[in-house]
Amino acid sequence: MKTCVSTYSFGPYIKSADFGIFGAIDFAAENGFDGIEIVDGMHENCSDLELAKKVNEYCKEKGIEVASFCTGADFLFGSEGDLDAEVERVCRIVDLAHAYGAKCFRHDVAYGHGDKREYKFYENAIPRLAEGCRRVSEYAEKLGIITTTENHGYYSQDCQRVAALISAVDYDNFGALVDIGNFMCADETPYKSVAIVAPYAKMVHAKDFYFKSCLDVNPGEGWFRSRGNNYLRGAIIGHGDAGAFQSLSILKKNGYDGYISIEFEGHEDRLIGIKMGHANVKRFWEMA
Repeated sequence: MKTCVSTYSFGPYIKSADFGIFGAIDFAAENGFDGIEIVDGMHENCSDLELAKKVNEYCKEKGIEVASFCTGADFLFGSEGDLDAEVERVCRIVDLAHAYGAKCFRHDVAYGHGDKREYKFYENAIPRLAEGCRRVSEYAEKLGIITTTENHGYYSQDCQRVAALISAVDYDNFGALVDIGNFMCADETPYKSVAIVAPYAKMVHAKDFYFKSCLDVNPGEGWFRSRGNNYLRGAIIGHGDAGAFQSLSILKKNGYDGYISIEFEGHEDRLIGIKMGHANVKRFWEMA
């Protein structure tokens, strides 16, 4: 198992001129990470190919690698509903990921709750989603990049939906980015859902949330709603209610030995939250 840190975790640090993407790389190298994960749009000039090449080289100088690249996509309604155009747009971002040196590429597949009538039932969307995913994966494979779908974005977030989509794509270069916290956004018990998708895992996000029932009084600022209207708030990995140890144990039992990316979105200082979550992930993995 290797660890990396997502640029998403750095919050305002990654946007600041005196830290930025190169500060994030320094931080990762100095704090025992094996790599860094680039999230599209998080740092300034992220889509600049020349900057991507410089980031790749700087990571090599620091002894780490760009483990993964994450971006958005919507194969239902993106690019004004033109699937060919949306696939082409995402493939150009694959080129960007390649310039960064990423070996794994995560793209979303759709957003929201499927409000359009024809896609209210996820089963109706699977053929179109699978076509988009496969075409991107076929392109990425030529560049030595594996592609993944994440349990993310509400619509394609349940474990059974993720598994059904991967089964429909049916392509060795395509699998799951398993986010051990995000299943809570779909009101699922994380470790039970992780057990369903673990066999498809090609990348893992370690994340944690605090949970309060929708039957409770709204806890106020800093909380957001799950799909079922429960309250969630970002937490240091291991401090929240996602059961990080159980999920990591399941992944290890299933033979997963790739990257685990630290994602932190809690209220604590970002650098402190990253360090504490990283320590817990490594400890939990050793205990599992």
